[in-house]
Amino acid sequence: MKPRRIFIAVNLPESAKEKLLAYQKRWPELPARWTSKENLHLTLAFLGNTSDKELAEVCRLTQEVGARHSRFELKVNHLQYGPDAKRPRMIWALIEKSPELLELQKDVVRALHAEEEQNFIPHLTLARLRTFELQRMEVEELPDVNEEISVSFEVQSVEVMESRLRRSGSEYSIIQSFMLKR
Repeated sequence: MKPRRIFIAVNLPESAKEKLLAYQKRWPELPARWTSKENLHLTLAFLGNTSDKELAEVCRLTQEVGARHSRFELKVNHLQYGPDAKRPRMIWALIEKSPELLELQKDVVRALHAEEEQNFIPHLTLARLRTFELQRMEVEELPDVNEEISVSFEVQSVEVMESRLRRSGSEYSIIQSFMLKR
């Protein structure tokens, strides 16, 4: 069977997704492909191509990680162009680097032997900018998306997710969800 593109993530409750996606309406002039509600998540580790046999082990290990961590609050506190404001490719909603989040992310990376990002920047991708159209715009034409915001929610679980590449963009689905301790 064909390998699957697997990653570990935190999903958001519907109420938080709706608050964040409301920002899409503020910049209709931006040449962007906006993230759908179903695709909004925080990636903790990207594993890449994974066989079904490996996937069973990934699920087992992710469940063990979830059992070691208590639920905690995540705070989304800033909007900005990312990853670089000078050459933006996305609009990000940045998440506060709480000790609980950093510990969970490190534990996931360690347990799954995932490639660790040198500088984990917890963020939610709200939009992917259409680079070709963006290059035809003057820098002054770009709206200022740099803004402090306040959206928070309780992280209750971690998910093993799959990414499928489609012509319309990536499509994400939850394979299995594992609850954190109360």
